[in-house]
Amino acid sequence: MAKALGVCAAAATIALTIPNSAYAAHGFLIIDGVAHRNPSGCYPLGDFVPSVVTNQTDAVAEVWSGPDCKGQVDWLVYPGETYRPNGSRSVFVL
Repeated sequence: MAKALGVCAAAATIALTIPNSAYAAHGFLIIDGVAHRNPSGCYPLGDFVPSVVTNQTDAVAEVWSGPDCKGQVDWLVYPGETYRPNGSRSVFVL
């Protein structure tokens, strides 16, 4: 019984330490002309120019009102769509 519990604990530890890239969206998230391959996590938007977000991934990208993907979600950019955020500060994709 103890051996089985040890194996389960080891498997759980390995599952929790898998890098985020294993869960990244596949494709490209293009922010202000810069392509991010297989993106995962939060990306800042430009501060001084109107931003453009093009989602060429297999995941939905969330446009957030604040920096560091904080605040509220202003818009969802579905795969194949382009969006021009007005005043939003960051984009999150998983």
